[in-house]
Amino acid sequence: MIFTDTHTHLYYEQDLEKQTQLMERCFENGVNRLFLPNVDVASIAMIDGLIEKYPDNCFAMAGLHPCDVKEDYLSVLDEIYQSIAPRKIYAIGEIGIDLYWDKTTLGIQQDAFHKQIAWAKALGLPIVIHCREAFDEVFEVLESEKDEKLRGIFHCFTGNVAQAKQAIDLNFYLGIGGVVTYKKAGLDAVLSEIPLSNLVLETDSPYLAPVPFRGKPNESSYLIYIAQKLADIYQKPVSEIAEVTTANSVKIFGV
Repeated sequence: MIFTDTHTHLYYEQDLEKQTQLMERCFENGVNRLFLPNVDVASIAMIDGLIEKYPDNCFAMAGLHPCDVKEDYLSVLDEIYQSIAPRKIYAIGEIGIDLYWDKTTLGIQQDAFHKQIAWAKALGLPIVIHCREAFDEVFEVLESEKDEKLRGIFHCFTGNVAQAKQAIDLNFYLGIGGVVTYKKAGLDAVLSEIPLSNLVLETDSPYLAPVPFRGKPNESSYLIYIAQKLADIYQKPVSEIAEVTTANSVKIFGV
């Protein structure tokens, strides 16, 4: 079985011994493909460092996280964009809108979102969307950008059935992480109406650890607990969950 973690910040662990242990636990659990979302300028070097060590397992994205869209966002975007050409990038992400922490930056978040979608279209890449308390705002941008080039993943999807179907209609897969294992999240009920063919797996490590590790630091090796939950929901073997979601990740990222 080959599992794909389509969204992990494993590179945040900069203690090399601990980083090696995290990767070894991934391999022990069959998590052999890890896609690394970018959040700011500083994380570019961290991502590249991990890829240099594990070139067959780790794959880079480039983008500015909506929570990092500040007054200087145009110059930051330019710096991130300049980093793309000399590297191999598989997606523009994570990008989007986050209104949980700061609603006053909505305007510049929207502008940054549009600009980075334009990058993706020009480069023929998918986008990986961060959406927190901003489904309406994100969908407004996506509907305005809708065309045959717009595609990607709704990272950490926690919406309702209507929102899931709208995302799928816009040519997006749903990134399912640890939240699906939380009893009160209700995501299992949503997924019961959504085909497995529209999903990919993710951890968002070190955040949102699945049960039985909820409240503790997450890691990509815990992807197997998310896969087991999907196996329960869809009444399919874990091996089939791995096969379908990894195949979906290949369709999205081209690798």
